[in-house]
Amino acid sequence: MRVALFVTCVNDAVYPATGVATVTLLERLGVEVDFPAGQTCCGQPQYNTGYRREARTLVRRTAQAFEGHSCVVTPSASCAAMVRDGYPRLGERALGPRVYELTEFLVDVLGVTDVGAYYPHTVTYHPSCHGLRVLGLGDRPRRLLAAVEGLELVELPGARECCGFGGTFAVKNAAVSVAMGRDKAHAAARTGAEVLCAADNSCLMHIGGVLRRQGAGTRVAHIAEILASTREEPLR
Repeated sequence: MRVALFVTCVNDAVYPATGVATVTLLERLGVEVDFPAGQTCCGQPQYNTGYRREARTLVRRTAQAFEGHSCVVTPSASCAAMVRDGYPRLGERALGPRVYELTEFLVDVLGVTDVGAYYPHTVTYHPSCHGLRVLGLGDRPRRLLAAVEGLELVELPGARECCGFGGTFAVKNAAVSVAMGRDKAHAAARTGAEVLCAADNSCLMHIGGVLRRQGAGTRVAHIAEILASTREEPLR
């Protein structure tokens, strides 16, 4: 099978290891991965802030970048939600049905939950708002994590609560955003888990920043990096 990788702005600029892990994982499962070089921002920040005209420009550029690809995979529930839910609201439907968030692609398209991963750590999972409420990822990420050799999955109290990042919300409502982030970080620390995992690095950036400032022992990792980890090439 052949797919195109939509790596997203946050991963490209701040968390490139997530993009590398996604490619490593997909190739291990026999998937051929293309990387259209013309891809850029999906337009979500502009859309959420009310700049619809500017968002449409990015929407059309994104559609052009992935033209000719029948299947697009992204390690971001947030950006997948923008394409599938936001684009139609802008009157643009070019990409929607072809774009899959990584965990739903693994479970729904490839039909796998055991991806051959090895990660001997205790992990708690934070479901991002877009993945939970817009994409309806449900238990797909948890099923993938539960099948990882050596991984102990522990429940996150208040898992369905927003972490407070919300993209431009964190800029416009900084005090509220930080307070929500603290609540989520405290919940993660109370689990005693070594690692807090999510399908969105934007959430992990926010929660991880709070955890570091609190001096908590819990670190963060994107689910793609955990699933790409093996005995031979473990995630550090």
